[in-house]
Amino acid sequence: MNKENKLGMGLGALLSTNNNKIENASGIKKINISQILPNPSQPRKNFKDSDLKELSSSIKNQGLIQPIIVKPIDNNQFQIIAGERRWRACQLNGMHEVACVVRDLDDKNVLEAALIENIQREDLNVIEEANAYKGLINIKGINNENLAKLIGKSSSHVSNILRLLELDKKIQEMVINGELSMGHARALIGVPDAIKKANEIIEKKLSVRQVERITSEYKNNKTKKTSKDPNILDLEKELSDKIGLKTSIQFNDNGSSGSLTLYYSDLNQLDDLMKRLKKQ
Repeated sequence: MNKENKLGMGLGALLSTNNNKIENASGIKKINISQILPNPSQPRKNFKDSDLKELSSSIKNQGLIQPIIVKPIDNNQFQIIAGERRWRACQLNGMHEVACVVRDLDDKNVLEAALIENIQREDLNVIEEANAYKGLINIKGINNENLAKLIGKSSSHVSNILRLLELDKKIQEMVINGELSMGHARALIGVPDAIKKANEIIEKKLSVRQVERITSEYKNNKTKKTSKDPNILDLEKELSDKIGLKTSIQFNDNGSSGSLTLYYSDLNQLDDLMKRLKKQ
């Protein structure tokens, strides 16, 4: 089952129209564009001007193929559930009204629909993808493995994407802006002075392979100093996948007691963990 089949049911339940032009479709309401507001919790934060112009040209020539999904809010206004790119493109065309499907959903379902729509997009950058995964994990109270099954991806793919959120926000911005690739970013996870190294990558235009060689020296030395039993490493990985945070297990000299450490990159990650634990 492909990704769209697995996740499409989420938006399909909200949108009952097909992919034909929707000007005269049933269940569609024309709404003044000034009454429509973006969702402040929209996981997608970056909209390329070139992509919006291309979409606006398509809408101008072909019409709006898929309506915008909105929910009613106060003061006769509506908040976007799915379709912010289309709404922005319609604004560029100077349209006064846009076709919408109105659905009265709670905030949890609105966010879930927005996350699903974004995961289905092919041009989603990996940081936005990671934040979307994190959002679905928190909303549904599931672990990495269950999320992987839900979206039709491997557990390793989900874990690798989520690990990018361990990077400093400045490095994440470099990835979002296209200055660093996912390969560059992955090589910097857990490396000291990562921001300095990230700037060096950009300045010297280093390839991913070059960065991996540089950072592997540190990682190899760290592994030698902190070598662990393979069984403990497997347990740490299993815990990390289930919890969504990097974990470390240390045994005391007696071998029967020890400590479990969870690593979080910001307070939001800690807050998300607490919410998930309360659901148990």
